[in-house]
Amino acid sequence: MSDEKRVAFVTGASRGIGRAVAERLAREGRHVVLVSRTAGPLNDLKASIESSGGSATTVCCDVGDSKALADAVSDTARSLGRLDILVNNAGITRDGLLLRMSDEDFDEVIRVNLKSAFVACRAAARPMMSNRWGRMVNISSISGRVGRASQVNYCAAKSGLIGMTKAIAKEFATKGITANVVAPGFIETDMTADLPDLVKDEARNITPMRRFGQAHEIAAAVAYFSAEDAGFVTGEVLAVAGGMGM
Repeated sequence: MSDEKRVAFVTGASRGIGRAVAERLAREGRHVVLVSRTAGPLNDLKASIESSGGSATTVCCDVGDSKALADAVSDTARSLGRLDILVNNAGITRDGLLLRMSDEDFDEVIRVNLKSAFVACRAAARPMMSNRWGRMVNISSISGRVGRASQVNYCAAKSGLIGMTKAIAKEFATKGITANVVAPGFIETDMTADLPDLVKDEARNITPMRRFGQAHEIAAAVAYFSAEDAGFVTGEVLAVAGGMGM
């Protein structure tokens, strides 16, 4: 890899916010490592990025498998000679009321949405420290700040991401590594497309801008936190939520 081309590792890159983030970082000249469980969408995205003049590689990995994820991060740094930007975006939902939520549904959401980010940050810290430069960006949710009924597990994971990121930011503040959080509100993705119309209407009503956000608006926030010029910004939470939760 060229010394001038930063390497970005993006989880959950096959669709929605992750795809938009990968495309934005590639347009800005980063080599993007696309991470997801399924090869087909990753290969399509890689081809799209390369057809637009960018560069990318793909990694099929279940981020809930801690060893596989840690190995993927380490292998990326070793094979490409560097790892500069980490975007922890992969996530799942297993919604349900508290009294009906199983231990399995709680544990699975914590494992995929929170523990995977811990594992990836820990693995990425060493190559970033070696280069004295790094950007860690964790995708939380406005639900992690304000709470939401039927999402005890999801809110716990997303709130945990905020606290974890602040702790990481303090640990690495003098080592050229920043850690920040983007907290999206309701964003138009495959996940929200499946919501009942009544739920969508309620979501718009509690959002001051009265609309859903777009994936590219989240990608813009990630791009800022990943930029050279964001070196004096760490431990911050940027809500991209149309005013929700202000």
